[in-house]
Parts: sequence; C-alpha cells; structure tokens
Amino acid sequence: MDEWERVFRQHSPLSPHPQRRRARPVPRSAAFRCVLKYLHGAALAQGAEYQLRLSLFDATYHHFFGRTWRSSWQAARATPPRSFRATFNETVYFHTSLNHPGIVAVVEVVVLAKKGNGDSQHLSCGFGIIPIFRCGSEATDLATEDRMLKLYHGTPRALLHPHFQDPVEKNKYLTVMEKSHLQYALKPHQPLETIIHLLPENLLISGLQAVPGLLPAHGDATDCFQKPRLMKPVTCYLERLSIRLYPSLEEFEEELLDLLNSDRLLQANAAPDGEEVAVRERRLHIGVHNGLRFVRAPQVAVLVPEAEEVLGGCWEAPGSRARDAGQALVLRSRIHLSEMVPHPAFVVCFQLEYVLCSAGRAGGKAVSGSARGEAADMRSVRWAVWRPAPGISDTDVVLPLRGGACRGPCQTLVYQTPPSSRSSWQGKHVESGTVQFHVSTDLEEHLVTAAEILCKDRDESEQPPTPSLRVPVPRRVPASPRGPGLSVSQLVASPRGRGQTPPQDGGITHLEADLGSPNTEPCADDQLQALPFTPLQVPIAAVGLQAGSSCVSLSRASLARLHAAGFPEILDRNQEPVEISEPVELGSFNPRLEEADPLQGNEIILQFLAFGRDAQGSVEGPWPRTIFLTFQFYRFPPITTPRLQLVSTDGGPVTGLTMLAQHLVRVNEDGTLSTRPPGLQLKYMVDPAFLRPGEQRWFLRYLAEHSLQIDVWDGDSLLHVGSAAVKLEPLLRQGQAAVRTYHELEVATTEYEPDGTVLGREALRHGALRPLGVRVAVRGRLHLCLANVGHPCEEIPGQLLSRSRIGPAPDTTVTIPAGSWRSLNAAGGRRTVRARRLMDVDGELEAVLRSHRPEGWPKQHAWDLQVISAYRDHIKGDSIYQMLSQAITATRTVHAVLGTAEFFEFPLKNPYSIQHTVTIEVDHPELSVILDPREWRHFKELTKSVTPVEEEMFHLRDDLKPQVYLRPSETVHIPFKYQTFSADPAVVVAQGPSGLGASAKADTSSLGKSRTGQTKLIQVSFQVSGGKPIALLRVKVEPQPHVVDQTFRFYHPELTFLKKTIRLPPWHTLPGTPVGIPGGQPEMFVRCSDPDIICETKTLGPGEPQDIFLKVAGGPSPQIKKFFVAIYTDAWLAAPVQIWQFYLHSLQRLDVACSVGQLTRLSLLLHGTAAPRRVRAFTSHPQELEVDPNGAFVLPAHGIQDLYIGVRPRRAGSKFIYLNLVDVEYHQLVSSWLLCLSCRQPLISKAFEISLPAGGGRGCNKRITYTNPYPSPRLYFLCTNRPDLLQFKEDSFEVAGGEVYTIGLRFAPSQAVGEEEILIHINDHEEKNEETFCVKVLYQ
Repeated sequence: MDEWERVFRQHSPLSPHPQRRRARPVPRSAAFRCVLKYLHGAALAQGAEYQLRLSLFDATYHHFFGRTWRSSWQAARATPPRSFRATFNETVYFHTSLNHPGIVAVVEVVVLAKKGNGDSQHLSCGFGIIPIFRCGSEATDLATEDRMLKLYHGTPRALLHPHFQDPVEKNKYLTVMEKSHLQYALKPHQPLETIIHLLPENLLISGLQAVPGLLPAHGDATDCFQKPRLMKPVTCYLERLSIRLYPSLEEFEEELLDLLNSDRLLQANAAPDGEEVAVRERRLHIGVHNGLRFVRAPQVAVLVPEAEEVLGGCWEAPGSRARDAGQALVLRSRIHLSEMVPHPAFVVCFQLEYVLCSAGRAGGKAVSGSARGEAADMRSVRWAVWRPAPGISDTDVVLPLRGGACRGPCQTLVYQTPPSSRSSWQGKHVESGTVQFHVSTDLEEHLVTAAEILCKDRDESEQPPTPSLRVPVPRRVPASPRGPGLSVSQLVASPRGRGQTPPQDGGITHLEADLGSPNTEPCADDQLQALPFTPLQVPIAAVGLQAGSSCVSLSRASLARLHAAGFPEILDRNQEPVEISEPVELGSFNPRLEEADPLQGNEIILQFLAFGRDAQGSVEGPWPRTIFLTFQFYRFPPITTPRLQLVSTDGGPVTGLTMLAQHLVRVNEDGTLSTRPPGLQLKYMVDPAFLRPGEQRWFLRYLAEHSLQIDVWDGDSLLHVGSAAVKLEPLLRQGQAAVRTYHELEVATTEYEPDGTVLGREALRHGALRPLGVRVAVRGRLHLCLANVGHPCEEIPGQLLSRSRIGPAPDTTVTIPAGSWRSLNAAGGRRTVRARRLMDVDGELEAVLRSHRPEGWPKQHAWDLQVISAYRDHIKGDSIYQMLSQAITATRTVHAVLGTAEFFEFPLKNPYSIQHTVTIEVDHPELSVILDPREWRHFKELTKSVTPVEEEMFHLRDDLKPQVYLRPSETVHIPFKYQTFSADPAVVVAQGPSGLGASAKADTSSLGKSRTGQTKLIQVSFQVSGGKPIALLRVKVEPQPHVVDQTFRFYHPELTFLKKTIRLPPWHTLPGTPVGIPGGQPEMFVRCSDPDIICETKTLGPGEPQDIFLKVAGGPSPQIKKFFVAIYTDAWLAAPVQIWQFYLHSLQRLDVACSVGQLTRLSLLLHGTAAPRRVRAFTSHPQELEVDPNGAFVLPAHGIQDLYIGVRPRRAGSKFIYLNLVDVEYHQLVSSWLLCLSCRQPLISKAFEISLPAGGGRGCNKRITYTNPYPSPRLYFLCTNRPDLLQFKEDSFEVAGGEVYTIGLRFAPSQAVGEEEILIHINDHEEKNEETFCVKVLYQ
C-alpha cells in the first residue's frame, strides 16, 4: 500500500453536523492540548486492563464527529485506602473552529474483559464530558493545574438518546460513579497553531504519532507537538500539462452530458423539453496533500480542448475535426507549488471538474445558461495523485486518472469509470484517462527516500511508487504569464451539485488568456497583484501618562504654608476639617471594606491649588500667565474650568522664575482677580440610590483602576501646556469617614515630529518598533488635593439635595399625551385631574375654529359645536387605534453608554389559539434582535439571566427582518441588544481652545445632571400575517456620558488625512480584563464613534503586539474634531475594556526651510471676521519664532492684514511650531498655524574645546577673537543655541574693516556630568549667518 493511501485511509474524520457548518461564519481555529493522566476509583478492578477513548461531541445536535482516539492499555493497581488507579499520562492534541459551548470532548473508559470461552471483549464501564468552550469564542476557564472529571455509568451512546439534555447536570437519566474520577489537564496550545495547515480540523492525535511534514522530536523529547518543527519545503513547477479521456474527449463528454440530462429529467419527472446540459468550462484543481489534508487551498486552472488551442481559440462544432486529433485538455500556464515537502506521504492531487449549464436549442444552436441567467453546476469527473520519486528533478510524468465510488482527497462524488468490458487503447491503467505533465524543481537537494523519514520501528516493507509512465515530450503549449482572476463560471456558478462541497478559500490562480486573438491590448479586467509590502506608520506607544507616585508626604513647613495660603478647608459630614493623610501603597485596597462601609454615598472633591515650573525642567517655551483645565471624571460631563491666574506667594502676579509654584486664583469677567479664597474646588456627588443596578461596584472599580487625565491650557494663548494624570485609588476610603490626599503631578507635553517613511525588514522585526519621532518634555507641576467624604444614602447634605436627586425615570412611568389632562396632587395623597378645553390641546382644531367663525355669539357657538363634532368623527378612528395600541404596548428604558451593549429580553406571547409566524420590525438601526445563539448565550451569562436559549430560533426574510414561529398561546423571550457607537452631541463638547464657556460655574455636579442627552424613543412592532400587530415595544433610550480612559491630541495640517498607528499595551494591563486567561493575548476589536473614520486593528501574528490604525480626514483651521475609539476583547463587543478620546486640531500648514541660528522672515495673511476684533499672536516657541506686531492689534472686519514672522531655530532637523491668533477680549481662537520647520546645520568654521567642573560653581569666563573680513566697518549680532549655558558680554558689536574683535563669553555651570556642543552664531545686520563657531564643553 502506498504511504499516502495508508495515512489517508487511517485518518478519515467524521464531518460535523451539516447545520453547524452551514449556519456559522468560519472563525479562527483554536488549538488545544489535553493530558489524560490517571483513572482513579473504587469501581476499578485490580489487575484489569483499561483503555481511554476520546471523541468530540456536539451536544446541540447530538452528533459525534472527528475520529475517536484510543490510548494504550494500562493495568489498574491498588492504592490506599481501598481504591485502584490506572496511570496513562498520554497527551492528545487537536484544533477546532467550532467555538460553541455545545462542543465538548467525551472520554470513554473501556475495560478488557474475558468471555466464558476464553476470548476477550471490550466493555464500556463509564464516560465523562470535558467542556471546551464556555461561551462564544471564549475557551473554558482552564487553569494550569489538574482537574478532576466525574464519570457517569454506562456508555457514551447514551448522549444520542432523545431525552438527553444539555447541560448534563440537568439530565436525570445519567448517574454519577461514586468515588471515581479521571485526572486530566486541558489548555490551549499555541505552538500547534504553527502547524494547523498540516492537521485537519477536529482530528485527535497523540504526541507520539508522526505527522507528514513534521520533523520527529529531537533529543530526549518524544512529543513532536510540544515544540513542532516543520520540514523544509521544495518548490516544484508543473508545465505542459494535458489530460486525455477514454475513449476520446468528444465521446466522453457526449456520454457525460447524456447521463446528466437524463438525470435532470428524472429528477424533475418531466418529458424531454428541448433543453440540454452543455459544458461551460473545464477546470483542474491542483494542490499538495499530506494524507491528512490539503496543505494549502488547491489552485484552480482552466483547461481548454486542444482543438481550440490549435485554432487560436476559435470554437468549432463537435465532429468537424477528426476524432483522433485534438482530443486532449491542455493547460497553457505553469503551476507553481511552493508547499511540497520531501516526505513519502506528500503527493500532488489533481481533480478534473466540469462546469455545466442548461442550454436550449434555437435553430440548431445551443443557447448557453449565462444568456438565460441560470446558475451553473459543477461536477467532479476524475482525480489522480502523484508522489514524486526519490531524486526527481526534471522529467515527464504520466498518471492514470481515477473515478467512481472510491474515496478521494477532495471529498466529493466522482463520475463513474468505464465498464471493465470495454477495451483500452493504451492498456488497463489508462481506461479512465491520463494526465501528463513536465515537472522541474529549483533546488539541488530534492526529495529524499522514505527510509529517511518514516519511523525506524515500522514493520512494513518498502512501498512501491505511484505508477507512472515515461512518454515522449508532447507538443509544447505556449505558456502565458500567471495572473490572478476568476473564470466566467465562478462569477455565475453556485455549488448546487449533489455531493459538492463549498468552494475552497483559494480562488482561480491562473487566468487563461486567448493567445490566438490578434488583439494585443491588455484586458480591462486584468488586475495588478499587490506586492507583500505595505507602507508602515511607526506606531506610537499607547502607554498613557505615568500616574504613579504623585501622592507626596508634606512636611510641617509645607503644611504651614498651605494653611497660610488661605485655601478653603475640606469638611467631613460632621463639619470637621479633613486632615491630609499619608501616602499609601497603591494596589493595597480591600474591596470588602468598601462594600461593608455604611457610608455608601461618596462626595468626591477635587481641589486645584497651585501650578509651577519643574525644578529640573528646561526654560524653553513660554510660561503662562493664566491657565485653565479640562478633564472628565467618571461619567460626568466634561469640565472646562474658568481661567485661573498664577499668583506668587507675595500676592502679585508671577513674573519670571522667582517661584517654583504659584497659587491659582480665579479671574473675574473684567480681568481683575477674584477676592474669593485661592484655588479651585469642584465637587461630585455619587449616591448609590441614583446609580444604575450594580453601578456602585463599577464606580469603586473605576476609582481603584483608573487615572484622571487633566489637560492644562494657557489661558491667554490657548496653547496646550501639557497633560497630567493622577491615580484615583487614594479616593477609596477603606471604611474611613473621609480621606484627603495631596498630590504633585508632572505636567508633560508630547511632541510628535513629522512622520518619516520606515523601510526595510528590520522595522518589522518584533521589538524593533519604537515610538520614534516622539519627544516628551516636563513643563511644570500641578498641585492638587483629592478628597472623598462619606455620606449615608438617606442622608445627603441639604445644599446638594436639589442637585443630586435628579435621576432617571423608572420603567413604570407612563407618558401621558401632551395636553389631555392636567394632574394635581390633592391633600391626603389623592390624585385628581382637571379637564382642559379641546381648543387648548389641539392646535389643528383651534386653527379651523378661528379661520371661518361667523360673527355673533349664537352663530359662533353653533359653528363651534358643529366643527367640534365633525372633528371628533374625523379623529375617532385614530383615537381608537391609539387606545388599542396602548393596551398592547410595553415600555422599556435603556440607559445607553457609548460602546456598551444593553441587553434585555422581551416576553412575546401569542394571544391567538392558532399558530402564527411573527415578524419583528425595528425602526432604529441601533436596536437589533440577537439572532446568533452564541451571542445570546454570551449576554445571558453576563447578565446572569436564567431564561432558556433556543438554537435556530429566528428565520430571516428576504428583507432581513427576523421572524419567529409561535404556537397557540405560547410565550417566548425575544433577545434585544441596544448599542450605539455615535457619541451624543451634548456629551461631545470640544474641550480646550474652542471656548472656555461656563461649564464649571456650578461647583457641584451629580450623576443626575449628567443626563445631558435627549431621550430617544424606538418603536418595535411584532406583526403577524397581514401586518396586524400582536404586541408593541417602546424603548426609551436615555444617553449617559461614558468613562474616558485615555486622551490623545494630534495637531495636523488642515484638509489632509491623519494616518497614525497606535501600539496597544499588553492586554493584561487593560482595566477590566481577567488575569490568567490561557491562550496568550486574545484578539482585540475596535469601533469608532465617527463612521467616516477608518479605524481597525492589525495583528502581526501570534505573540506579536497589536496596533490600531487610524485614518482621519481633517477639517478647515481652526476646527477641532473629537471622536472616541472603543477597545474590546470579546468578539460580541459587549462592553469596552477601554475608551479612548481623540482630538484632531486642524491647523494651517506652513513649510519653512531654514538654517540653525539664522533668521528667516516670512509673512502670513490674516483674514478678518464679521466683526472687528482685538487680537494677538502667540507662539509655542517664542525663543525661536518672532512675530510682528508683537502685542495686541485690531483686525478689521472682513479685512486683510499681514503678520510678519521670523524663524530662528536652535537645532537641526524637523520640528513643529504652533502659532495661534487669539481674541484677547473674548479669549477665542481666531486662526491657528502649524509651522513645519526643516532646519539644516550651518557650516562650522572654527571649533573649540574646554573642560568645566560639574555640580555648580560660579561658571567660567572665556574670550575668542573674530576678524572682520570686509574692508569696511560692519555690525554683527551674536546668538547661541544654548542660552541657558552660554551668555555673551555684548549681544552685538561693530568692528572696522580688517580689525580683530574680542568676544567675551561666560559659561554657566551645569549640574550634570557630560558633554555639550554649543554653537556661536555670528550674523550680519540682516541676521544672515556669517560664521558659526562650535565649542565642545566637557563637564567633569
């Protein structure tokens, strides 16, 4: 027996249930490793031999599939006390894409028993069920430690009984074997994913079994799947391929078509109708098979009769040529097989397939099915396999074709072979036809012998090779270049044939070209094939701001200064001051203390105290005079604070760098300082009585795991100063009445340099990508206090009662039509109503009455009564319909949060005594019926719902509306899911320079106030035949703000696309993700709140990091686009693990090419608005960018004015500089520019080197000389790239022609040891660079 046939026959797994394959999309296959260790129990008999058999079972459809794996026989041995154990320690591997909770592994325990006549028999003595998946695509929560599997009496055939229920625990027909269990371990095995192409799905295989294409285990290891190693492939080329059919192509096809036509008429039970079956196309599937599966999806090539090839593609009717000429099917292109492996079980498979269609007769000519709009049918007629002989390199091969009832690798029914009574013109082995081709390879070392690959302990003899014949080389067919495309039949064909499998993933890889046509122009359908290279955006790290040890311990002097500054005290519920507590170790909180706390109400207080420069930061960049802050806490609306002025401790505004921190004082509308105490204090009231069910636990989790990100803005220039982050964990009171902590936050800014193209394979290597072009600089430090004051739920402070008691309406609230009744609360709790005039509640009736009313009171009154009576008759039908609709209407309130799916079930009852098919119509796309039972089960597990789940419950109509079948008076639960990815307009308020507003005037906020969105009503109708509703569901959607986990800001040129790649952090660090999930990093999913933004995830491979790719279209300057991205780790997108918000600032771009140290002058054109404004230009780098006019000036209405700028960069390379034009009276952003600098290094004429002591000191004075090279006197200006390290005695000097001038230098001391290069630029009177000196300073 051939090696391939032996492997192919021994491993023939049973297919899954047809409903399982048809009703699901094909997900990614998951690989598993199951270790069966030992069988333990009192029911075992000492000395008896036992065997374990493992099979896959579909509990939903009661169907076994795959192939049963059998272990070796092991004897049971006694173990104390009074029990026995049979040890196996065998490992089984498999992979499956049927990620459904109903897919389980069944273990059967078989004992070897003796009959009365001495023969042995196998008896089943118990079985167990191993769950594989929990829900959806999630694997069962598998730990690394062993698990005990309880066993049931009987045989696994009991699972096929109709009364079997899933889950097994609910089945009363199964009895547990007492004191018996199987010890096992099941977990995902990621290394198996690298060889999935060699193993068929759902095949259980032992680690000791050999797999063709896999190298044996090396060293002491015996398990080749523990760390699998692939064999090196060899590339093969098949050329001049042709197929000959017996007795001739014409007779073969004529017989085939006659039989198919007779079969068509027999199935239709009809008489001959003039239609016949015609050949539309002949295709050949070619692929590499290793005995277990196709290594890659087979390639599909189109064959043409040799007669058409000779005539250049011109069709000629059958019989016009001699029968012995042109009776072959030829392939004009070359087949490239790169997956061939030197193993005796690797073969090349050929499958000949005919594409057929019905054709009518019109005047003796066939009318093809394509002209009549009919689908084609595909039939497999022949197949063959070829195993390359050892040492083959360049030869011709002839193979016999096979057919009939024998099982082939393509798993399809094949056309019959000729009867044995027929004679063959070439011998018995070619009665079914032959395939011949020329094979060649491109390597020196070719296929090896079978003895080098097969296991040495195999007792089989050497296998004969596949029969092949050497024949003379046939006429060479011109080869056409290989190109992608689809044949005509694939565009119209549907696999309707009996026994046909769905098409493989691989499409047509060889598109046949008409070489005989004189037209040499390229075909319009030809498509260029993309090269395996894509442009790469260097990913930026999404690690966020470091919010680590910001909580500091204050000394007594610091506490005294804090108290003397006059900041308001924070009082607890007893009106006692809350002391500042000492820093605690992060991550040490106890959730039980929070749940047991009697003070469940939380009054969160944020107190912003001061802002100052970083003591170790550089002095680059303007220091703001006023600032304002933007942030968002929990689900409360975003906050933009009023402008706060920086005031030094002596009471005056800050000037220079005299103080490291200045107090924050509010600024009045007229620009004067407020007389209120310094600082800004905001309060948030979080009362569990007005939270959603279970939200209190989510809020505590938010405090424990999240950080509050704060953006700091310059109040005058509206430029972004930087961002800070503070951990919210210190707000957890841990049983205390109140807590208060002091924090000192680093305010850092992130500068993104212009994107550069990254090429080369080194950039794709794991770990090689870094956030290039990103510079983080600390701009200052923000001082604030965080406090949490506890309150009982029923005891809210009086001043907060009116604000915090505003909550969402309960589901039982009934909305009364406007104007019908006016309800009053009478004394004693009775409810009374007062009638209103019909004219006051109906505008249409009022307009009719006032339009044609006659004069005179009697006539008016009679006219009104007639009109009202007619109006009542007119609306009577609508009123009755509305009242009947209210009787069958139910209301459900949904509190919608961006990205979070709100799941609920609606009990639908059939009120009739007959069965009905109910159609569900929803008038809003964000509310949908859950059709997939896996998704339904996933949400039920999340919500702990106990209602049943039905498989294939819904039927989709042609218009995609779901239908459900209801028996008489039956009640079913319809699962609904509301999920929105569009942020509410009232929530998406642009923070920052777009306007300061007065959103923070109210110092106290509550979750009741956070319901900023308008209520949305969605109507769901349940209709029977004829459109009659049997139930109506009204869903009230109340938008709620969402939590923002991280903020990104990008500044980009206007009207261009921003393309960014953001690297996701390791998934186990994301809040909300469980720890210890097996299988490594799961697949992540992203959704964007803006449908016009391209947002997708990119996975580089198993174990590689994941990236988010964004493509955003920028608007005109100074527009700010805000959007959100939700990140999920579950395929059903139930709840995001993180929500990121993005700001895209669109700026006018100006490219500037300049030289370091030299002033480059430009001008910008300013356009006035509808009203005259008093404006001023501000820049992010005033040391490198000068503006003229420098102060405030008036911009006329609809006028045009020039703004002159001068750029003097300090370092070479690319750089961004921001320029804002601000209305100084209303603090509004008028225009904004992005200056993209490309700075080149000047030519160094002289170089010096000095050594200075580090660590302080008085500095050092030096002198250098400069000679005027011109004959006339000249004025020169001095500047340097490091003004913090070098000062000049004089910034300018004048020297006569040819004279020498001594320049005085003073070098400032440095605190750090190292080397600095300082440039000295000598410029002329026009600020053009004359010479540049370089001084290398060594600080030792």
